[in-house]
Amino acid sequence: MSKTVALIVAAGQGTRAGGGVPKQFRRLAGKALVAHAYDGLVAHPDVSGVVVVTGEDQRGMLEEALAGRALLATAPGGATRRLSVLTGLEAIGHAERVLIHDAARPFVPAEVIDRLLSALNDHQGAVPVLPVADTLAQSGEMLGEVVNRSALLRVQTPQAFRVEAIRAAHASWTNESEPTDDAQMLRAVGYEVATILGDVRLEKITQAQDFAAAEARLGQRIFRTGMGLDVHRLAEGEELWLGGLLIPHDKGLAGHSDADVALHALTDALLGAVGAGDIGQHFPPSDSRWRGASSDRFLQHAAALVAQAGARIEHVDLTIVCEAPKIGPQRDAMRARIAELLALPLPRVSVKATTTERLGFTGRGEGISAQAVATVSQYEVSP
Repeated sequence: MSKTVALIVAAGQGTRAGGGVPKQFRRLAGKALVAHAYDGLVAHPDVSGVVVVTGEDQRGMLEEALAGRALLATAPGGATRRLSVLTGLEAIGHAERVLIHDAARPFVPAEVIDRLLSALNDHQGAVPVLPVADTLAQSGEMLGEVVNRSALLRVQTPQAFRVEAIRAAHASWTNESEPTDDAQMLRAVGYEVATILGDVRLEKITQAQDFAAAEARLGQRIFRTGMGLDVHRLAEGEELWLGGLLIPHDKGLAGHSDADVALHALTDALLGAVGAGDIGQHFPPSDSRWRGASSDRFLQHAAALVAQAGARIEHVDLTIVCEAPKIGPQRDAMRARIAELLALPLPRVSVKATTTERLGFTGRGEGISAQAVATVSQYEVSP
């Protein structure tokens, strides 16, 4: 199949949806709408890359929303949707087919893409549609005449086009009125646009209440658990950082960073919960940048990866194993510091301590170990 690029339009302000940010950057089940749309499109085997159109003042929000995801390009948004799409079409390069999609439609079923691309074998454009189920009537102070709905369709995105045809349609558009989608423009230059069966999962998010409906569509929340274990030796002349706190003691933990064994174990537990490797992969001891670094950074990096995966931290449980210092007097402060770093309510953070009855290296006071368990939850889109 010829090269197909997806073009996501994410340049609007989306204020009706609330949330304090444009709706394409508002999070749904821990992930921005534009990230949901990106993931759905790029997961299709025939989509070779993604271009996103966004406002110049929204670049930072886009980078945060799509952190860790590769883009072919970004393009600046225009004053209208038509102008935004035009800049995107200029950025897609030598693609032969393009899927133009609104970021406000977060779920993109693979079977819809299959049907769209198949229709392009015989047409210059194709759109997903659904029949109108509600009764339609003319508006006014009083209920107007009923409109025959049998000849009407609801048009969705993504819309698929042969690139040369849709570029030509944009170049020749002279109508003073602004089109609401790209299929109208293709028809205006004389091409027929095929219709394929759409999907209710492609519903557009417009109002604040639409987020609740979209979250319900995600289906059951899946829970995953990660475990972490870390050990550091005690040495004279070192500071003792433990659970994010500097604790007075005659010895400290030795390591490449600040050697906070508790936060290291928690970091590995979070990474494990979303299958993101281990702390050594993200912060290798061989890298001089992390010499003496605060372990706060490691833990918050892991938390960011959890969020990027569309997951939410539900609970963390930490056990510190040592003879000294006594953890009890520091427990509440540790819980508060970890809750602050992970932006969690205090009841969702547990800190415990135990000894090994003077057995082993911890029993001899040679080092401290820590074990952690992290529970995260994540929605998976229902079929």
